[in-house]
Amino acid sequence: MLLTLNINNTETKVGLFRGPQLETHWRLTTLPVRTPDEWAAAITAYLTQAGRSPAEVRAAIVASVVPPVTQAVLEAVERATGRKPAVVDGRAKLPITLDVDEPLTVGADRILNTLAASTLFHRDTIVVDFGTATTFDCITADGRFIGGVIMPGVRTGADALIARTAKLPATELTPPERVIGRRTEDCIRAGVLLGAADAVDGLVRRIRAEWPGQKTPLVVATGGLADLVAPLAKEIEAVHPDLTLTGLQLAAQALGLSW
Repeated sequence: MLLTLNINNTETKVGLFRGPQLETHWRLTTLPVRTPDEWAAAITAYLTQAGRSPAEVRAAIVASVVPPVTQAVLEAVERATGRKPAVVDGRAKLPITLDVDEPLTVGADRILNTLAASTLFHRDTIVVDFGTATTFDCITADGRFIGGVIMPGVRTGADALIARTAKLPATELTPPERVIGRRTEDCIRAGVLLGAADAVDGLVRRIRAEWPGQKTPLVVATGGLADLVAPLAKEIEAVHPDLTLTGLQLAAQALGLSW
């Protein structure tokens, strides 16, 4: 089996593949203070809960946008499974092109989204990834990452709003029934979620207006909050919540790993 780990600023998403199929996945809070032993214990515990033994893992691959955590996770995977994981970054030999001014600075998650989108959709695509930041990855059908947009993430914006205002309460992010809120929590939900959806729609329209060539790109949402925001946005055409993990599986295949 293939163990995949995508380390992001807020959460680390872990996936277990049997062949090309994602068999199970889970999320861990990305804590820089965790030691390799603690990461290894967490990985082992989740594998056991899924009814799998670490000995079943035949290969592992890691992508990270959190350098202080990366080495601890790499050591943890090797301790837990006995397998030295491959790493995806801007230097990885993958069948894509980072057609931007500074390719080595492109985040691993954006690299994986490019690989997955070009492999799965075979057309120009905008991937809107809802994480700690909301990123817009612009990808051509032939696997070129041509740039994109980064804006504050939905929950990041909500947390900043609440932290910097004395009287606004912490609010569960659920879709509002109407725009004009009659309670403070409803006002926050409308502002955060509908504001995010309209920002996504506006940026997608601007990206499409600048898109090279005559083809209209497909708009696909992924990331932890995709299912929450995508139904509120008019320009998002599909949701693929596991796109980045799929990119890790495809990267493992491209790098010659076997499992």
